[in-house]
Amino acid sequence: MSLDSMSGDLSSFSMLDLFRMEAGEQARVLTDGLLQLERGAADPVLLEAMMRAAHSIKGAAAIVDRHAVVGLAHAMEDVFVAAQHGRTTVDAGAADTLLDAVDLMLRLAGADEDGGTDASVQARIDALAGLLARPAAAPVPAPAPALPAAVPAPVAAPAPAAPAAPAAAAPGPIPDRRIATAEPAPAPAAASDELLTLASQARLHAGQLRPWLDFMQRYKRQQTSVLSAMEQLHEAIVAADDPRLLELVMALRERAQPLREFLLRSISDAENYERQASNVSARLADEVLALRMCRFGDGVHGLPRMVRDLGRSLGKDAQLVIEGSATLVDRAVLARMEAPLNQLLRNAVDHGLETPAERVAAGKPATGTIVLSARHRGGMLVMEVRDDGRGVDPERIRRAAARRTATPAIAAELSLDELMEFLFLPGFSLKEAPNEISGRGVGMDVVHEAVQRQHGTVRAESTPGAGFRTLITLPLTQSVMRALVVDVAGEAYAMPITRVERVLRLQRSEARTLSGREYVDLNGVHLGLVAASQVLELDDAAGTRDDTLSVVVVGTGAERYGLVVDAVLGEQSLTVQPLEPVFGKLRDIAAGALLDDGAPVLIIDVPDLLVSIGRLLDQGASLQPARAAEAGTVRRVLVVDDSLTVREMQRKLLAGHGYRVDVALDGIDGWNSLRAGEYDLVITDIDMPRLDGIGLLERIRHDPRLQRLPVMIVSYKDRPEDRARGMEAGADYYLAKGSFHDATLLEAVLDLIGPAYHRGTS
Repeated sequence: MSLDSMSGDLSSFSMLDLFRMEAGEQARVLTDGLLQLERGAADPVLLEAMMRAAHSIKGAAAIVDRHAVVGLAHAMEDVFVAAQHGRTTVDAGAADTLLDAVDLMLRLAGADEDGGTDASVQARIDALAGLLARPAAAPVPAPAPALPAAVPAPVAAPAPAAPAAPAAAAPGPIPDRRIATAEPAPAPAAASDELLTLASQARLHAGQLRPWLDFMQRYKRQQTSVLSAMEQLHEAIVAADDPRLLELVMALRERAQPLREFLLRSISDAENYERQASNVSARLADEVLALRMCRFGDGVHGLPRMVRDLGRSLGKDAQLVIEGSATLVDRAVLARMEAPLNQLLRNAVDHGLETPAERVAAGKPATGTIVLSARHRGGMLVMEVRDDGRGVDPERIRRAAARRTATPAIAAELSLDELMEFLFLPGFSLKEAPNEISGRGVGMDVVHEAVQRQHGTVRAESTPGAGFRTLITLPLTQSVMRALVVDVAGEAYAMPITRVERVLRLQRSEARTLSGREYVDLNGVHLGLVAASQVLELDDAAGTRDDTLSVVVVGTGAERYGLVVDAVLGEQSLTVQPLEPVFGKLRDIAAGALLDDGAPVLIIDVPDLLVSIGRLLDQGASLQPARAAEAGTVRRVLVVDDSLTVREMQRKLLAGHGYRVDVALDGIDGWNSLRAGEYDLVITDIDMPRLDGIGLLERIRHDPRLQRLPVMIVSYKDRPEDRARGMEAGADYYLAKGSFHDATLLEAVLDLIGPAYHRGTS
């Protein structure tokens, strides 16, 4: 966390907390500067900045009595001052010594005690003093540094030429230089999620004024028509020369004139309010989103050190260049990409980059370069990892595929893109023998799974002898998702736009059937079709009788399907709201959201959906949705619950099995619905505002028309006394939300009122 980015009120932090924050910030300055200095001539500006950083740490450590840190920082400061005056050189060997000292300093700053008696502290100080004793023009060979966590033991390195080199200092392990160690801005707290939800709701409420304004405009047109008719009446009375009627119509005109002015003024005021409310709510949502963002460079600044140390341990000279440091990314996205980015960088160093001798023989610079970049493109975050190493020979992938996954005949027919997809399969590796870094086939599949969990895509490209490139595309934020909204059996569903390949409008006559499966020919490739209503197990009484089919293409490679929907409603930016934990993991569903008009929508889990589609196609599913077994009346159910998520899930579940479902926000709303309509079943919660479920149940049982109506209670309260209270009030069934699942609710509904369709009233 940058100290400059913090608010001015630091009273809640102890002096030790402030020291640790400052030590971390200054250690970053030291690390970045050392990595630059070891690759070029001494830069006076960099040396001055590092000298000041060491001096600042020394002063701060003295205030909190961290004497070991004072000693280390002072010794480092002496080295930088000597380098400024040309008395020593910060080369690769000196950089190792200084970086070891920075690591130890950070560990001591985070420790509970001073650690001044630690022998490693004096050893580091002696090693730093040794840098001052050697001639500036005679840099020492660089010893292999200690390794990051999860990296194998270093290969043998040449013995240091100077006795003061840090090899004898028994350095402690270097921390794992992953994104978490690099201290990205922390993932947003729950308060940020709540703020974003509230901001989104404010925007929706502001947008709901527009339909009311449209109604007022229609009312104004009707009023204008009435006033016009009044003028015609006035002209007719004047022509008839009836004084009494003329007096009456003049009085009527005088009374009507203020109504017109009042309506025009009210519409204008309401439009101004709606415009201001929309602007403020949009700005509020943008500001909350901005709070969740951080610079890409702030989250990955520790990775160049990790790449450098890992390369040295493998006898390679590697550097990491970060492009797009100022690109804004969601803190949560960056935190979730920690492991994938580390895996890609480790693969690049281990698999991709050659040794210095191999690179020089191939006409390349001795230093291998890996580039990590981030940029925004088309409303998405694009991250790229590329190197200038040996690349991957497609024929090696083909041989490995034939050996481990596919038959030789199938492997021989695979295209280049299909071969690259093999790299992301679990257990797939090109190494004959694994080492501690790679070769066990548990690397690239981790990247693929992590990206998929964030509704993104990943692909790999390789040029043998020139390098390897991995491209990751993600939503800018996991809180707001750009989604394609579709209509399925009268219900709105959303799919992350990154998961949608394309949308098609096809004639039904283009669909063909082969081996019990329907498909269309798309650019010479068979695209299997399946009705979305079947995948989501919704009752589609209207069927797909249109001559035109709306098809959403999802998936890649062999798992590429055409999902037939009733209509494509367009794209929207949705604020993602997680489902209540009581539902667990719902098949084919990832989360919920509210549309621009305030209507709830479920967001489809596309990878889960692909599994369901494959299963249906294996069963020979047809585009024609299942129809009701016999015509008749559809039973009606009223769901009364103050929780939007619970209410919507129960409604979709029952509607998906053919029931006609209405919803009510609380007991009063439910009571008004019961008095206005006819229902076969009421499902109600207990704890609700205005009128709770017990109160609603008592009203139903005392109403002559409703007293025989079946009522089911679905509540979080699961104590015996709560059940007894509900049953005594007249409930026909009591279901605890804690043990709620689809089958339980459906079985209870079937027991109480039977299936959705019946031939009429009994």
